[in-house]
Amino acid sequence: MLYLFLRRLLFVVPILFLVSILVFSFVLLIPGDPAVTLAGDNPTPEQIAQIRDKLGLDDPIIVQYGHWVDDLVHGDLGDSLFTGRSVWKSIKERLPVTISLASLSLLFALIIAVPAGIIAATNRGRWIDSLTTVGASLGLAMPSFWLGLILVLVFGLKLGWLPATGFVPISESPWQWLKHLVLPALTLGAAAAAETTRQLRASLSDVLDQDYVRTARAKGLGWRSVVFKHGMKNAAIPVITVIGFQVAFLLGGSVIVEQLFALPGLGGLAIRAVLDRDVPIIQGIVMFAATIVIAINLIVDMLYGFLNPKVRSS
Repeated sequence: MLYLFLRRLLFVVPILFLVSILVFSFVLLIPGDPAVTLAGDNPTPEQIAQIRDKLGLDDPIIVQYGHWVDDLVHGDLGDSLFTGRSVWKSIKERLPVTISLASLSLLFALIIAVPAGIIAATNRGRWIDSLTTVGASLGLAMPSFWLGLILVLVFGLKLGWLPATGFVPISESPWQWLKHLVLPALTLGAAAAAETTRQLRASLSDVLDQDYVRTARAKGLGWRSVVFKHGMKNAAIPVITVIGFQVAFLLGGSVIVEQLFALPGLGGLAIRAVLDRDVPIIQGIVMFAATIVIAINLIVDMLYGFLNPKVRSS
């Protein structure tokens, strides 16, 4: 496992290098003089010169990139062009909201998808399988903003069971934290649950048709032993891949859901930065999100090695 980890870690370095080049290129993609564009309407020459100096636009491109990467390696994502605050501090303040939302969404998705996928795979061709398939298709087809509005109208406004908007830190009240995140997490996790259900159903169905599973049944092993001990371990490999992809989806989808439920997360910070053309914040958020996704993919690779010995020895 250690060799597998080190080998996969070597692949992370060039990926991060390519991502850093793309993220740094945001400044170059701004049409015209980036300093004039970022300065807003009717800027003074002093304002333009200040922005050029802050972004280092008078230096050669390779020098600008070198300075930016050096700051990045030392944990410095720069400062906001409008507020002057550290980008990392701005991200760190809003990160707990987004992490809470994404984690709870993934938890809800797994709570729904794992039982549904197992039930559908072990009852192929029956009404429960058809019902699960239709439900998964609806989960994928429903836009998150539409589902969120329906949940707010029903459970937030009409029934009053759950708060419709806002966020309470878990350190203040775990119960209120959970109540404020239930509707957003269900909204964000619905599509992830649907996709994971479909994948688990297909994967487990294939595994249950294998000869070694038939042999286990012929030996008189019970349903639980056949499914969970012999089936799920092999069926989980493609499902883990889907879950890894869902993490990136949850981080991206949180932008819409956070706006819908008025959550002060990274999504609102990113939208505000785009509207203000605050390049350092945009670069910091994208680079941070990309690093998280790459780390999740590395964890998925490690789980491959744990579940499949052939991966460790390849």
